[in-house]
Amino acid sequence: MSFFEKLKKGLSKTKNLLFKPFSDLFKSLRRIDEDLMEELEEILICADVGISTTEEILDTLRTEIKERGLKDSNEVKDLLKEIMHNMIGEGEDINYCDGITVVLIIGVNGVGKTTSIGKIASSLKKDHKKVVVAAADTFRAAAIDQLEVWTKRAGVDLIKHTEGSDPAAVVFDAINASKKRQADVLIIDTAGRLHNKKNLMDELAKINRVIARELPDSSRETMLVLDSTTGQNAINQAKEFKNAADITGLVLTKLDGTAKGGIVFSIKKELDIPVKFIGVGEQIDDMEKFNADDFIDALFE
Repeated sequence: MSFFEKLKKGLSKTKNLLFKPFSDLFKSLRRIDEDLMEELEEILICADVGISTTEEILDTLRTEIKERGLKDSNEVKDLLKEIMHNMIGEGEDINYCDGITVVLIIGVNGVGKTTSIGKIASSLKKDHKKVVVAAADTFRAAAIDQLEVWTKRAGVDLIKHTEGSDPAAVVFDAINASKKRQADVLIIDTAGRLHNKKNLMDELAKINRVIARELPDSSRETMLVLDSTTGQNAINQAKEFKNAADITGLVLTKLDGTAKGGIVFSIKKELDIPVKFIGVGEQIDDMEKFNADDFIDALFE
């Protein structure tokens, strides 16, 4: 099964909640009026697109319908698809450099951070990137053990210390290993703490100082992992992390487990942080780089 087919299957809950009603509505459409807009509003909000994002979509829809003089229901449906595509923008790749690209992974425990690292490593390996992973979440022995399982599945190297070790020391060793092994990407797992933002900021600052000293010319990403099934709570979580770290991208997990995939639109609207990877299953190859065309097509087809 191609990833697009997996994406379609994984987004089936959202599609049934969001776009099946759209299709039924447009099939029975006789007039383009405020009754239509009210029904569209209800459908979008139910799918967790968010109130302000829904209002923006519908305001743009009203304006474009009037300016283009649309009367046909299929044209209106295509316009809605176009507006929603423009809202989430194109997917952005990792910002690679000529040397070692460093990807810091942050997120609270339980969002799928460890499994996401394994899946991202596997995806990058398929793109012919040599990947090293640093187990810098040293506060939980389980985190190190789980990461070891997933890196073995992905077929990439893991650098680890024992539970309770200094995360920055793990990163230092991982950088040296990455240099020796001529790695393209170093992925760093970090502790999933947010209840104390100062601790999180201090820890990330220490890790970043090590990276700046040992890899001064590296390209750096800080990606936040969010659980799609938590809906608007994921946005609140992202806002908190944004205050503590310079987030360059998002990883959305468990899109196959929710009917509220509309969260993708809310996140882009409210945070303006690009979604870089999405997960639609539990297998090692069930995560890929986010592609706006594929995402919209999977929902509308």
